[in-house]
Amino acid sequence: MNNKDSGVEVYKISFIFPNQDKYDGECTRTTDGSLERNGHGEHTTPNGIIYRGNWKNDKMNGLGRLEHPSGAVYEGEFKDNMFHGTGTYIFPNGAKYTGQFNENKLEGKGEFTDTQGLEWDGRFHYTAAPGLKLKLEM
Repeated sequence: MNNKDSGVEVYKISFIFPNQDKYDGECTRTTDGSLERNGHGEHTTPNGIIYRGNWKNDKMNGLGRLEHPSGAVYEGEFKDNMFHGTGTYIFPNGAKYTGQFNENKLEGKGEFTDTQGLEWDGRFHYTAAPGLKLKLEM
């Protein structure tokens, strides 16, 4: 398959890394001839971590979904292997945060649903959320 816009040839590969991680998806050749993940692909680890989504420069970049065996799931925007932009994080206990992320941290406007199903919204700064308000349905 050839990407005519950039003139870069895109390959579909299935590759197993020395640590037994596996990548199935698109990649391109760098100027030195090595392959790097670019495009859409799925990366899995032997211990059950699964990432499905976009890659750029051999890192998770763009939209994707990262699942952990603990039950934690992040779905949203990535930048250089980090949660960055808008996304939803479901904690192993079932609590959920939807909102802004900055380099893996909750940062900015968001909504949090606790383990009791109560919905809160406000501004988040890492693990603090001053002024968080309970959303009441009336």
